[in-house]
Amino acid sequence: MANGDAQMARLKFGAFLAPHHPIGEHPMLQLRSDLKFAQQLDELGFDEFWCGEHHSTGWEVIASPELFLAAAAERTHRIRLGTGVVSLPYHHPFNVAQRMVQLDHMSGGRVIFGSGPGALPSDAYMLGIDPMTQRDRQDEAIGVIKRLFAGERVTHESDWFTLKDARLQLFPLQEDMPFAVASQVSPSGMTLAGKYGAGVLSIGSMSTQGLLALPTQWKFAEESAAKHGQTVDRKNWRVVMTWHIAETREQARKEAGEGLMRWHNEYNVGTLMRPGAVAYGSPDEAVDQTAFVEGAASVIGTPDDLVKSIRDLYQLSGGFGTVIGFAHDWANREATARSWDLVARYVIPEVNGLLEGYRTSRQYVIDHRESFERAGAAVMNKIMSHEGAAAALQETMRARTATTGGHTPDLEKAKSGEK
Repeated sequence: MANGDAQMARLKFGAFLAPHHPIGEHPMLQLRSDLKFAQQLDELGFDEFWCGEHHSTGWEVIASPELFLAAAAERTHRIRLGTGVVSLPYHHPFNVAQRMVQLDHMSGGRVIFGSGPGALPSDAYMLGIDPMTQRDRQDEAIGVIKRLFAGERVTHESDWFTLKDARLQLFPLQEDMPFAVASQVSPSGMTLAGKYGAGVLSIGSMSTQGLLALPTQWKFAEESAAKHGQTVDRKNWRVVMTWHIAETREQARKEAGEGLMRWHNEYNVGTLMRPGAVAYGSPDEAVDQTAFVEGAASVIGTPDDLVKSIRDLYQLSGGFGTVIGFAHDWANREATARSWDLVARYVIPEVNGLLEGYRTSRQYVIDHRESFERAGAAVMNKIMSHEGAAAALQETMRARTATTGGHTPDLEKAKSGEK
């Protein structure tokens, strides 16, 4: 690591699968591919895998993160599995609590309970839920679920659910299942995290506006925690980034351009009709506007580009605990798998300083070469004192039949020393 990053804590890495899949592929095969992706991340050593809950748009097609993660748990061994997120206003809190407990046991205690108010207005509309009530209902549900996890017998009368002397019959396998709250640009998510001492999944960091808001966002969590007698820890702050990585910027651009343009034009502009979003006219424009403008929130480039972006974001935000990559279909499956492979092989060890010992050791050997000459001299002394050994070494050096070690004696130097 560079000197400016000396105080940077080791980070965890994960992936967030909403998912955002273009319409056209067989749904069964699509889901199987997503499960293979979770398995790949586990094999590569990623720390966390998150998937979401959505019920409309045709692009975001996982309706139950709990069901999907139960299948992923059978295909993985160590990676933690997060609901990203359960939209609490859509469900009775008692049923959510039971499903999360069951998933925790089925996964061997690897679950992170992420919740949100519901992201898509079309989902809430179909369910007849007033958007003005969603955040308050998320807050209310978290409070009840925490009490249920703690073993309380709960009676609670609400305008949208009722509990009468309710108690879980099975509790989480983890002594303290981690909670996380989704946060975008508004202060509501961070404020809720502070109220309950929960972690944060910052989805808003995927936009330039969201990136710039990160330093202020964490203050909302700290202020809310102080108000409610809780504490929040930056190590439980997960920041979502978007990237596509290849060996060169040119290759990354070539692989991601068309899929990125389709995702933006068909989904962000054509389906969600995001305010201010304008369709791109070409793949190159899509890449340039997404990854190469001032304050860009995405990386389309090399492992070194992503390393720099993560370090810059860490300094901008004041620090966080986990980098979450947003999964997408900008590139084809082979190039996408290669991108995540490159992140695991080159970005994670560089960011976390895992290669520092190798580099220090190599430089030490280079800088102290003269100190090691005595080892070669000792070997040469024995060789030159034996006529047969000297002849054998001469033949070996002429034929280059073996790779020499750092202590291999220099025969020509020894001969010149005899003259």
